[in-house]
Amino acid sequence: MTLEPNCNGDTPTIAPTAFVHPSAVLIGHVVVEDGVNIGPQAVLRADEPGADGAVRPIVVGADSNVQDAVVVHALGGTGVVIGPRSSIAHAAVLHGPCRIGAGCFIGFQSCVYKATLGDGVIVMHKALVEGADIADGLHVPSMTAVRNGDEAGRLTPANEEMIAFGKKVCEMNNFLAKAALNQ
Repeated sequence: MTLEPNCNGDTPTIAPTAFVHPSAVLIGHVVVEDGVNIGPQAVLRADEPGADGAVRPIVVGADSNVQDAVVVHALGGTGVVIGPRSSIAHAAVLHGPCRIGAGCFIGFQSCVYKATLGDGVIVMHKALVEGADIADGLHVPSMTAVRNGDEAGRLTPANEEMIAFGKKVCEMNNFLAKAALNQ
């Protein structure tokens, strides 16, 4: 894994029970909590200072996973928070300012920017959430753009199958992280 400081000298902090793949890159004020799995070629960059000179953190909550080729970055003076037990799937982009609640699933090649997702939100594949707040438990279908409150207001709750899928993905990634640490 590549761990680098940012311009302020902030360096990534990784919990001893977290697994970060050797090809992942973490730069600056990145906090990886217990049980997290960071996949191959993921890039987490907390390196842009705001007007006050501070770099806000990227925080990956406990038992979450950031899968292969995910990019997490933030505009200067903003941060990204990924709540516990959330899955960020292959090649997704999270760009701050954004906040992902607990138990969320962000699908393959989706993009979340300038957004807040409540707990249990399911964003399926190749979706865009930009400039919107999504309430707890809602579902963003694949290939859908949600760019404001009106569009967010038309979303429906995630069904049991989607919720089970999100939990299964998270559990498998937790298993993989533990297995990798035990090798």
